[in-house]
Amino acid sequence: MSEKLKVVFLDRFAIRAQLRSLRFPHDWFEYPTTSPEQVIERLQGATIAITNRVHFDADILKQLPDLRLIAMSATGYECIDISVCRDAGVTVTNLRDWSSTFVAEHAFAMMLGVRRQLLVYRELLAQGEWQRSHFYGVLKEPLPSDLYGCNLGIIGYGALGERIAHLGSAFGMNVMIADRKGAAPRERRVAFREVVETSDVLCITCPFNEETRNLIGRDEIAMMKPTATLINTARGGIVDEQALADALREGRIGGAGVDVLAQEPPRNGNPLLDLSLPNLIVTPHMAFASHHALNVLAEQLMSNIESFVAGHPKNVVS
Repeated sequence: MSEKLKVVFLDRFAIRAQLRSLRFPHDWFEYPTTSPEQVIERLQGATIAITNRVHFDADILKQLPDLRLIAMSATGYECIDISVCRDAGVTVTNLRDWSSTFVAEHAFAMMLGVRRQLLVYRELLAQGEWQRSHFYGVLKEPLPSDLYGCNLGIIGYGALGERIAHLGSAFGMNVMIADRKGAAPRERRVAFREVVETSDVLCITCPFNEETRNLIGRDEIAMMKPTATLINTARGGIVDEQALADALREGRIGGAGVDVLAQEPPRNGNPLLDLSLPNLIVTPHMAFASHHALNVLAEQLMSNIESFVAGHPKNVVS
């Protein structure tokens, strides 16, 4: 491609990083956010669209004959109808393995926060329990739980799952990698049900799709140890949120750490936003966030676009 290309970033606000200039002739347009009604107008004549969460379907694509690339500024691409893009000759790229280290660290921060009961003890401090104590410290039943020697179950063994497994081994945990639900276990994999039933900490790191929707539902939560901790840094919708909230409230599960929800932002509320639960830590989909992580993201995004323009696209979603 030698002509000057129109490049449009539809939701620049989602990426808090400095973007370098693309190394080919282009006209750059960016918008903080873009509503569904604004997509077609803003992409008229555009060859390349960049987005984090803007939806693309058949009705939109048929009105954008010049569009050739949708460059996701994220790993997930649930907002894009991939089969429609393929039929329309529109390539879709995404970001890969740019945040696994940082998300894994966040998963362990939540893991430790829940199992060491950091929220509980912070509240005790706020109530003056330590100041009034006749002992040099303050302990409450049930006592905090360990990581060392515990069973760490991982559902989804991509880059993030591998990183969590590595950190789990460093903590002295017994790492189990779950096979697909209902599948016969492969070498170095453990049956899905066994992982759910025997994990002290169960980490969700798989992508969200129709196969994984409500993968951890009421039945699976009922199988878990009553002292187990569930960590989800993957995608909302993989865990039945109402079932998890009920189990936490009723003491049928030890605790949970969640960075993602089925609807984001949760404008209509969510059962997991009950901040009175001492055994639940919720963060607003920011496990990936750090200065270093966002710089890595920005460079990979620009590189994906440049590779496509040069005729050898990479990180293509198929």
